[in-house]
Amino acid sequence: MKIKSVKIFLLVLLLAINAIAQNKKSVMLKLPDTGQQTSYTLTFGEDADFNINPPFYFLNNAAILTDTLTGLMWQRADAGEMTFENALNYADTSTLAGYTDWRLPNAIEAFSILNFQTQNPTVDLNYFIKTNAEYWWTSDLQVNDNSKVWVTNAGGGIGNHAKSETISAGGIKKFHLRLVRTLKAKLINADRFAKLADGTVYDSLTNLIWQKTPYADTLTWEQALAYADTLTQSGYSDWRLPNIKELQSIQDNTAINPALNTNYFNVFGRKKFWSATTLSNRPTSAWYFDTQFGITTYQTKTSRLNTWVLRGGQFATNILWNQYPLLLSISPNPCQTQLNIQFNSKANSKEPFITVTNAIGKIIYQEVVPNTGFTLNTSEYPIGIYYLAVFDGNRISSLKFAVN
Repeated sequence: MKIKSVKIFLLVLLLAINAIAQNKKSVMLKLPDTGQQTSYTLTFGEDADFNINPPFYFLNNAAILTDTLTGLMWQRADAGEMTFENALNYADTSTLAGYTDWRLPNAIEAFSILNFQTQNPTVDLNYFIKTNAEYWWTSDLQVNDNSKVWVTNAGGGIGNHAKSETISAGGIKKFHLRLVRTLKAKLINADRFAKLADGTVYDSLTNLIWQKTPYADTLTWEQALAYADTLTQSGYSDWRLPNIKELQSIQDNTAINPALNTNYFNVFGRKKFWSATTLSNRPTSAWYFDTQFGITTYQTKTSRLNTWVLRGGQFATNILWNQYPLLLSISPNPCQTQLNIQFNSKANSKEPFITVTNAIGKIIYQEVVPNTGFTLNTSEYPIGIYYLAVFDGNRISSLKFAVN
């Protein structure tokens, strides 16, 4: 009798574990920053004013790279033009670099590698290899029309396109495939959002907090930046305009008009929302997110669109979002003999003090440097990962770099 009871208990426990597992889904580790570093306005709050999870790739070899932020491995050069069905089969049968678990990326993964400081293609060509692709397939179909697929494009957008548009299917456009595989992922609740007591919505995928209901009126881009920067709501004053990757990340591709989870968000017919990201080759325009289907595209900054703000995404060093980041950029990364450090002029740093620590946390360099910029000599650094921290008063910024 006791043995039978134990068996029943174990069965119940197993079912409970399975139920918990089924309520979880695997997602990429972090949402990378857009890569935009150029300033296009004196109004605070544009994309370049925030350095959120800067893209950081590692070149495995000539064929593949690893995105250390998302935990994804990518094919560096895409696999060429093909139909959607052939792309699915190609991914399923590929043994690139000896791996057999390649697949098509989903929409948010494909959008994650876009770099909005560049154009045509909107990817970092220090890591990805340029091809003649106009679009790249994802694995996500349009919810109400299986003849259409979500694709990213060389100009930086994402949209729903007919499978028949590619050359191999009788069309005139070049839809290519770039393979991806998961190295490391995190588990989140299948229903990733949560309503907070202060009337905001928390996203467990990105750790960002959103307004539940966007601002009622339309604004120009500059007005939207100012609105976000001066807003006090739900007891917080660190709101900001989201970048285009953050906006695209809340798309629900199982819904349309709006392509959002309406259990958490109330847009009330508002469709086009400004991002803080400028179109780099046309600085008079900025990217926006259209909630009808979930596409991203751009509009002139003097146009009046809707505004939706968020907060969160603090630096690991606990810098507050209403402060300017001290670091603007470091390059090249990875480096060999030197690392060029550029400080953010908007931060108005006085006497930046930098430290460099190695992968085990040992400080190997520290010095007060000019606030106009500094070149770090890395010629004697062993190959590996390092962390640069910049201190100025009670402010601190940090970035990771590699020596190879």
